[in-house]
Amino acid sequence: MTEVTTDPAGTPGTAAPAGKATGGRAAQLQHTGMRHGWTTGACATAATTAAYTALLTGDFPDPVTITLPKGQTPAFALATEHMHDGGQSAMAAIVKDAGDDPDVTHGALIRVTVRLLPAGSGVVFRAGPGVGTVTRPGLPLEVGEPAINPVPRQMMRDHVAEVAARHGGTGDVEIEVSVDHGEEIARSTWNPRLGILGGISILGTTGIVVPYSCSAWIDSIRRGVDVARAAGRTHVAGCTGSTSEKVAVAVHGLPEDALLDMGDFAGAVLKYIRRHPVDRLTIAGGFAKLSKLAAGHLDLHSARSQVNKEFLAELARRGGADEALAAAVTDANTGLEALRLCEAAGVPLGDLVAAGARDEALAVLRGAPVAVDVICIDRAGGIVGRAEPRR
Repeated sequence: MTEVTTDPAGTPGTAAPAGKATGGRAAQLQHTGMRHGWTTGACATAATTAAYTALLTGDFPDPVTITLPKGQTPAFALATEHMHDGGQSAMAAIVKDAGDDPDVTHGALIRVTVRLLPAGSGVVFRAGPGVGTVTRPGLPLEVGEPAINPVPRQMMRDHVAEVAARHGGTGDVEIEVSVDHGEEIARSTWNPRLGILGGISILGTTGIVVPYSCSAWIDSIRRGVDVARAAGRTHVAGCTGSTSEKVAVAVHGLPEDALLDMGDFAGAVLKYIRRHPVDRLTIAGGFAKLSKLAAGHLDLHSARSQVNKEFLAELARRGGADEALAAAVTDANTGLEALRLCEAAGVPLGDLVAAGARDEALAVLRGAPVAVDVICIDRAGGIVGRAEPRR
């Protein structure tokens, strides 16, 4: 869901397959063997540049080169192009290549139609089919605006100005961004919950998608906090998945715009709420994941943190477990098995993990005026541990 050893689509400076980008300097930044990709904002900027150039010169540059905010200069091949209205508007489209990131917008066709406007009109943005419209306050765009984020907007403005200066235009244009099947793609994103309706958002602060950086997910967490605060919510829940969301709603009666799809990014929730506090934060998630938080891990993904059964054994001892039970917990195959062993012996390991997760969360909050409670669940959604609110 986010936003190089070799070029993502070939050697630097060569033409790329349709919709792919050649990376130049950006391509050489990757040392992990995984391909970087390009954000929807970068693709829209490239399409804008090509379409406006065609309006002023009669020719679509292909590939079209743009400059990203940090100076990289990728080139994008056009997937399609068209002149309209007797030369008063032009459309160019680029297929988004997310590289090796599991981005839901990978392969999406980003279309931009640029229309000439009277001198003095400036740059006007429009949401075409498949691009969302903001319907709730709290986002970095006003209600009613197309969901084209501030950095992509500035990138497009800058490139319009450069093309105008190069080819004698006024720079007064309407930029309509569309995404084929964007409304369907948006159902797999946070947009409906954030009140962005009708399609996806045009995103990206650097123009580059770093594989598995999950920057888009973390940005969505932040926007979720912003929307909740703007709606006057004083109690939000950071949940590791849909099952824990249902439990948080059942326990606290929270509305949808107070639910943060935290996933594995507990640290992202806590650090943002530290800077933008709410009165109360509920953390809800599976026992194993929250045992990682209790042990001090802020990234709960299985590839980046593991359940520490020796830590669980120590918690069990604090809860009254004898050495035989502690040894069994250490040798358990899974965190859930350790939990069941303790439950059978009357040791409240679930509550101890919940309390540990709450205390770790409070440590990250560093005295921010936020009360934290924790709910641990099993795979079926049963509550196996609770920690009451504490500041």
